[in-house]
Amino acid sequence: MNNTDTWYQTLIKPSWAPPSWLFGPVWSVLYAVIIISFGYVGYLFAKGKIPFIVLLPFILNVIFNLAFTPLQFGLQNNLLAAIDILLVLVTLIWLLIAIYPYAKWVSYINIPYLLWVSFATVLQLSITVLNWGK
Repeated sequence: MNNTDTWYQTLIKPSWAPPSWLFGPVWSVLYAVIIISFGYVGYLFAKGKIPFIVLLPFILNVIFNLAFTPLQFGLQNNLLAAIDILLVLVTLIWLLIAIYPYAKWVSYINIPYLLWVSFATVLQLSITVLNWGK
């Protein structure tokens, strides 16, 4: 973990980047929302109330979301992390649109997740560009 902390601290970041300690609390709240809402979508699918195509972006979003930390901090690869966070954002937009006709509240409750991922995407793309070739 120390190597990861040291590596991340050496990266050039935009002046508007939040402090590292903020990410843990924000993601803790967002993961609670994700678990509740995504779990409900899984329940709807299991009960036959939504088709698989509606469930698919939720599955992909979880996979891409969970891949970010190993890519960014395990491999210390900004480019792969940037591609991954773009996939998180795209699947998040897709799932919000896909579930809206079936459970509007799931879309609404995930708006903070969308806002944070949008911010995180711009941040990661900025870090990637600022540290290109490092």
